[in-house]
Amino acid sequence: MKEDVRVTAWVRGQVQGVGFRWFTRANALRIGELEGFAVNLGDGRVQVVAEGPKDHCDQLLEWLRTGDTPGRVDGVTEIWDTPRGGYDGFEIR
Repeated sequence: MKEDVRVTAWVRGQVQGVGFRWFTRANALRIGELEGFAVNLGDGRVQVVAEGPKDHCDQLLEWLRTGDTPGRVDGVTEIWDTPRGGYDGFEIR
């Protein structure tokens, strides 16, 4: 049985105004079995919350760090937690 987890990631760099949230959602859907959201923050970062199987969250986190993302990623900070639920798919906020 796969363990579901929650990862919250804050992505720093040139990640707003470049389609970053859209590509994050597209990759979450490609990976599959992930629910959550991507949202722009007032300080220029993008926050990504994903819940699902740990290996799927790891894949999304790896893409955020090293994938072919739009803009420029200078760094990613993440925390892991237990899922809270309440999401309907993966959305852009």
